[in-house]
Amino acid sequence: MITFEEMGISKNVIDAVKEIGFDNPMPIQAKVIPHLMKDDFEDLIALAQTGTGKTAAYGIPIIERTNPSLNKIQFLILSPTRELCLQISDDLASFAKYNPQIKIAAVFGGSSIERQIEKIRKGVHIISATPGRLVDLINRRIVNLDSLKILVLDEADEMLSMGFRDDLELILEKTPKQKNTLLFSATMPFEVASITKKYMNKPVEISIGKRNAGAENVEHICYFVNHKERYLALKRIVDYNPDIYGIVFCKTRKETQEVADQLMKDGYNADALHGDLSQAQRDIVMNKFRIKHLQLLVATDVAARGLDVENLTHIINYNLPEELEIYTHRSGRTGRAGRKGISIAIVGPKEKSKIPQIEKQLNKKFSLMPVPSGKEICERQLLHLIDRVEKVEVDYSQIDPLLPDIFRKLEWLDREELIKKFVSVEFNRFLDYYKKAADLFSPQEYKKTGKEKGTASGFTRFFINLGRTDDLRPNSLMGLVNEFTGINNIEIGKIELLKNFSFFEVDSDFADTILKAFKDKSYKKRKIVLETATSKGKAEKPDREVKFKDRRKTREDVFGKNSKRKPYKMEKREFNQGKKKNFEKCKKEWKR
Repeated sequence: MITFEEMGISKNVIDAVKEIGFDNPMPIQAKVIPHLMKDDFEDLIALAQTGTGKTAAYGIPIIERTNPSLNKIQFLILSPTRELCLQISDDLASFAKYNPQIKIAAVFGGSSIERQIEKIRKGVHIISATPGRLVDLINRRIVNLDSLKILVLDEADEMLSMGFRDDLELILEKTPKQKNTLLFSATMPFEVASITKKYMNKPVEISIGKRNAGAENVEHICYFVNHKERYLALKRIVDYNPDIYGIVFCKTRKETQEVADQLMKDGYNADALHGDLSQAQRDIVMNKFRIKHLQLLVATDVAARGLDVENLTHIINYNLPEELEIYTHRSGRTGRAGRKGISIAIVGPKEKSKIPQIEKQLNKKFSLMPVPSGKEICERQLLHLIDRVEKVEVDYSQIDPLLPDIFRKLEWLDREELIKKFVSVEFNRFLDYYKKAADLFSPQEYKKTGKEKGTASGFTRFFINLGRTDDLRPNSLMGLVNEFTGINNIEIGKIELLKNFSFFEVDSDFADTILKAFKDKSYKKRKIVLETATSKGKAEKPDREVKFKDRRKTREDVFGKNSKRKPYKMEKREFNQGKKKNFEKCKKEWKR
């Protein structure tokens, strides 16, 4: 393995880097730094997960290449969030600890723009920025990029997924052609590839691991549950892993806060991180989590982008993300620096189809596990408690003065009874909670749902008299459910759109609500008929005998019982009496 000294890095930077804890280069640093230390190097695409040491991979060469005597912006690093922007700025400042003449500025939204302008006007060599705020400063003519040597796009895939493409293109157009562009990304979706083709000049590609693949040290576990049981499943997963230190990812800010509030109410050491918090609130939460004053952080993907925390044991996907690449980002936060990590997916019936897609992308299989039972949780907690007792360090100087009173108080208990009582002090709360708790949805039960069982467990199947001929689509059907009920979070299962009618499944808790809501409603001027359906797909209708009266004339009616007249001649005479235009049609019918 190549060393920092062998890369040609100056002593000042090596001393600063080693103080941070980088004794030897990480794999991405060993590949990227030598490339960037060359006098004339090519543009670079580096594919690597978050937490692999990529900031140092480009940051160390940037510090080495900075000319302090040139009081202009020489290097620009763009990142998707203010948290990551600040973190990059802090890391660069650490690398430049023994080069105090190098000036670094962080430029991001949600903070005083006047202070940022003041700092830039005093002169900076390196800017770490978010795209939106930088565009603002470019438009104000505060930032001039004419002297730029290197542009770094850090977490490019995330910037594009957050909608920064227009801002990125505006910034790229403002940079000089004679510069180098470095792109760092965990994945390579189409949008990132299009940026590289348009704005990079014959880039060299370096990859740590496979394209769009997850971290090697991460185990992926899947729990299938009904939508309404997700929170109960989350609690059991956390209780089953007493030493958990992880992030719970949710889709929306509202759900993030609700889950965090419920966890705190239930006695868990948790808090929320999302965009509705002020910058000061977010800083407090992130600092508490970094120093392990929080065991669980419930977060949205965007809010957690700048949070770089080591030693995470678990990532829990409370919802699976819409974009598969985001799952790679999430799971890549654990299993770093050679440690093992676990990424857990709590999957509802609607999300089941995403699992094979993620497996294909990761080139790894999920372990399908049943949600831990109450008995399993109690056993796990008991063993964890015993392990803690066995390994605890006793401060004899503090406890010795109290021992005589303790011995006197407990002398009537024998050894076994004393152990049982000490264990029960901590263990009883789990035992009381779980001893009567029913098991949650198991994978075996899950497999019996759908086609084999008819309707998924916890869902009610409905017949509706609208189909493809009515221009009904899955999204329009879901829109009708939301509109008529006034509820936006009803879980909808399988939808079968047929030509003239359809079937769909909804959470059974809302079955009566939906029946009432669809009563006397119309869709595109057609009255809606909605009924509960059997598992085989037929609507359940009242049993009734339907009789049809055949109004067609028989031969006897027309010609008489003993008539020998040919039918079509009599028909001709009849139709001559006002119905001549239908004669030929009637004649053909009689011939058949």
